[in-house]
Amino acid sequence: MLDDAYRHWTGQGLPAPEHLDAEQRLTWLHAHAPYSLLAHDGAADPRFNYANACALACFKYPRETFIGMPSRFSASELDRAARQVLLEHVSANGIAHGYSGWRVDAHQQPFMIHAGVVWTLLDAAGLPCGQAALFWPDAQRIGVLA
Repeated sequence: MLDDAYRHWTGQGLPAPEHLDAEQRLTWLHAHAPYSLLAHDGAADPRFNYANACALACFKYPRETFIGMPSRFSASELDRAARQVLLEHVSANGIAHGYSGWRVDAHQQPFMIHAGVVWTLLDAAGLPCGQAALFWPDAQRIGVLA
């Protein structure tokens, strides 16, 4: 669903090595991508429902704690207003590119995200059902897939 919606908004799939077949690609996105990929549902107070290995490493949560957590907790109290403005922009426009900002991990330690893309997820009927995000944890490696 994340990949399909990304393709809907950008015209291309999520960044991945071209030599992978479809199953290998999904495994790579989940376990080996050098960027974070996460999603939350469409509730009034959205909760995370997906995180790849890179996202879990950045946020330092075990999967069972991160999934189901309100996504607003990914930002410090000081950064939540800016995050909300971004999410409202995505709700209105479908996608936002080039976002950078601070997030906090499980220990309330800040870390910077780079070159973020946030997009609206679409269900089988094409209706909005949440939002997904891709961000790079290292500004020096933006776009490097190996």
